[in-house]
Amino acid sequence: MHINHHYLLQLSQHLATALQANWRLGIAEHQVKLSHQNPATLELCFSQSKDELVLGFALPDKDFYMRINLESEISAISFPESYARAKKNSVDLFTELQGKSITYLTQYVNERAFSIDFEGDFVLLFKMFGRRANAILFQKDEFLISFHKKMETDKYLIINELDRYIEQDFENFQKNNGDGKKIFPTFGKEVQDYLQAFHLSELSLEKQWEKWIEVKKILDNPTFYILNAADFPALTLLPPNENQKIDFESKNPLIIANDFFIACTKTTLIRKEKGEITRNLQRKQKQTAIYIEKNEQRLNEITDVNFTEQTAHIIMANLHQIEKDAEKVELFDFYTNENRIIKLKKDLSPQKNAEIFYRKAKNEKIERDNLSKNIQRKYQELEEIDKHLQHIEPFTSLKELRKYIKENNLAQNEKEVTTQDTLFKKFNYQNFEIWVGKNAKNNDLLTQKYAYKEDLWLHAKDVSGSHVIIKYKAGKSFPKDVIEKAASLAAFYSKRNNDTLCPVLFTPKKYVRKTKDLLAGQVIVEKEEVIMVIPEKF
Repeated sequence: MHINHHYLLQLSQHLATALQANWRLGIAEHQVKLSHQNPATLELCFSQSKDELVLGFALPDKDFYMRINLESEISAISFPESYARAKKNSVDLFTELQGKSITYLTQYVNERAFSIDFEGDFVLLFKMFGRRANAILFQKDEFLISFHKKMETDKYLIINELDRYIEQDFENFQKNNGDGKKIFPTFGKEVQDYLQAFHLSELSLEKQWEKWIEVKKILDNPTFYILNAADFPALTLLPPNENQKIDFESKNPLIIANDFFIACTKTTLIRKEKGEITRNLQRKQKQTAIYIEKNEQRLNEITDVNFTEQTAHIIMANLHQIEKDAEKVELFDFYTNENRIIKLKKDLSPQKNAEIFYRKAKNEKIERDNLSKNIQRKYQELEEIDKHLQHIEPFTSLKELRKYIKENNLAQNEKEVTTQDTLFKKFNYQNFEIWVGKNAKNNDLLTQKYAYKEDLWLHAKDVSGSHVIIKYKAGKSFPKDVIEKAASLAAFYSKRNNDTLCPVLFTPKKYVRKTKDLLAGQVIVEKEEVIMVIPEKF
C-alpha cells in the first residue's frame, strides 16, 4: 500500500507539516486546509540516477530532503536526513523552481497523486501510478516537462481534473447493490481481501456498510506496518494477522517511508546480486553440459586404440607383401583370422605407414585419457554448480550471500578487458590473468617481451593462431580448469576455431624460444603437453 491513496493522504499531510506549508485535499475551495506562515523554499532539485529525483528544501532552522524513486519495479518516497550529491553524473532538474517558496501541498481526491505548488503558478505533480510513476512540472495548468520523458501521454494530463469525487454514503452504496469497490475504489485489492474475511455476502447491506466504514476509519487514522513478506517487503495500513511478521511500525508516515525504502533497497539489492550469480551459474551449467555432450561424442568417435595399434603390427609383419606406392593392401589379420583391407599413403614406405599408425594409436590413447579425465571433472563441476544453486536460493541476508559467494569463489570474473591502450586481449578467470596475442608481430611481443619464464604458454597445435599466456601467481600452481579455459581461447583465436575439438599445446614459457631465422609469430616449443578443448570465447 506504499502508493495507495490512503497512504499518500497521510504522507502529504505530514509532509506539509514538515515543510511548514499549506495543505489541501483537492483543488476545490471548500476542501480542508492546514495553514502555515513560513513555508520551505526549494533550493536543490537534481538527479544522479535514471530513476531517482532528489529535492532539497530550506527551512529557517534546518534543511529537508525528499527522495522520490520512480523506478518501474518500485516507486517509493523517502526523506533522508542528509544527501551527498555526487560531483559527477549529476544533473539539475526543474530549474524553474529553484529558490521558489511553496504555496500548497495538494492531495488529489481519491487519487494516487499529490503535488507541491510553488510561487509563480508552478505545480510539481507526483503521479505515483506504480510502473507509470512520474514527476511532472506544470505552470498555469500547462505542461512544461516531466522526469520520465518516455511517458508521452503525461503531456496531456489536465491537472484540474485529477480529483475524483464520489458520494461515499449508504444511499450510494444501496444504489450500487452493495458493491463497495465502486464507492471506495481507492481501497485496492489488499483492503478488499481484508474485508472478505468478514464474509460480507452473508451480511445485510446495513452490516456490510458498517464493515466498509470501519475499514475507512482505520485508513483515516492508521498505524503503518512494514511486513516481512516472502518475496518483497510490504507496507500496510491494516492491522496484521497473527501469521504476518512485523519488521517496523509507526504512526508517522515519514518515518515508515524511510524504513520501507531501506527494506526495499536491501531486498532489491539481494535480488539483483542473487539473480546475477544465479544466471552466471546457470550459464556455466549450460556450457558444462554442452562440453560434456561434445566430448562424449568425440570419445565415441575415436577409433579403438588397440585396433589402430594392431593395424601397425600387421603392416610390420607383412612388409614384404606391400608393393611400392600402394594406396591400399589386403593383408591377413592374425587378431581376427580374417583378411582385411588397409589404406596406405602411397608416397610413404610401408615402415613409415606403420609409424603413422603407431603415432595415431599413441595420440588416440592420450586423447581418450584426456577426454575421460575432462568429462569426469566436468561432471563434478555440474554437481558443484547444482549444490551452489540450491544453497543460494534461500538466502535472504545480503551479508550471508556475499560471504558464501566469496568463500566459494563464485564472483563473476570472466570479463574481457578491451581498451584502445591494451596491447593484448586480456581475460580474467578465477583471478588468473590470461593474455592473448592479436597477430603475428603482436604474438612475438607477448611471448618475447611481456611473458616471464614462470608464465604458462599455450597455442593451438599445428595451425596458425594467437599466442596465449596465463600469468603466473606466486606460490600457486595453474588449476586445470584455468588451463582448459585458456586453451579454449587459444583454439578460438586460431585456424581451428570451427572444429569440434582442437588440440592445444601448453608448456612453461621458459621452454619457448625464438631464433633469428624464424618468421614473425614462429617459435620453437619444447617439453609441451597437449590438451583437447572446444574452441570458445567466454
